[in-house]
Amino acid sequence: MTVKLGVPSKGRLMEKTFDWFGARGVTLTRTGSEREYAGAVEGVEGVDLVLLSAGEIPRELAAGRIHLGVTGNDLIQEKLVQWDQKVEPLVPLGFGQANLIVAVPQCWVDVDTLDDLDGAAAAFRARHGFRMRIATKYHRLVRDYLRRGGVADYQLVDSQGATEGTVKNLTAEAIADITSTGETLRANHLKILDEPPILESQATLFRSRLAEKSDADRTVLRALIERLGV
Repeated sequence: MTVKLGVPSKGRLMEKTFDWFGARGVTLTRTGSEREYAGAVEGVEGVDLVLLSAGEIPRELAAGRIHLGVTGNDLIQEKLVQWDQKVEPLVPLGFGQANLIVAVPQCWVDVDTLDDLDGAAAAFRARHGFRMRIATKYHRLVRDYLRRGGVADYQLVDSQGATEGTVKNLTAEAIADITSTGETLRANHLKILDEPPILESQATLFRSRLAEKSDADRTVLRALIERLGV
């Protein structure tokens, strides 16, 4: 058995992850074509590189099929129930920063806080006969946040496309989504509630608590973690 390291398979997250490891003396390279998702690790013996989508990495860590993985803590906390019993964050990597926030139409001039949102939701239901729709990909995190904030009379609707466009397309009244600059929200005439974010996220190196390890695997993991300075 070898130690398996899961890394995002494409785009800026993959490039930044390769750079982060490379700066610490561990070279990650993609091998084969764009479709093959194969890779190699140099600098520490006994480590296999597994290229996956960032959204698959939480599941693979929790299933114990990979020992280490790089993904956003937003995806870990959204996809894994009792996530801290399944994975351990080792180190934030300093890129991929974004906040999970709630945003409403800019024209809702009286809605700036969760209390305001609760009032608007009650008024919306009284007027329209159905609950205000909040579009999101992050159902678990958003539901917990709104419950703690005392917001009722809403429904979450699933958004797997461009969440910011759902209000303009009349499929939702508000959204909860990841944003780094807020530019896309402003372009869609949305404003972020004046509240702490649901979650501050960034790319993080996680270790699986559930992956089986031989003595040799433990030695390799220790060597890798030491090499990375974690």
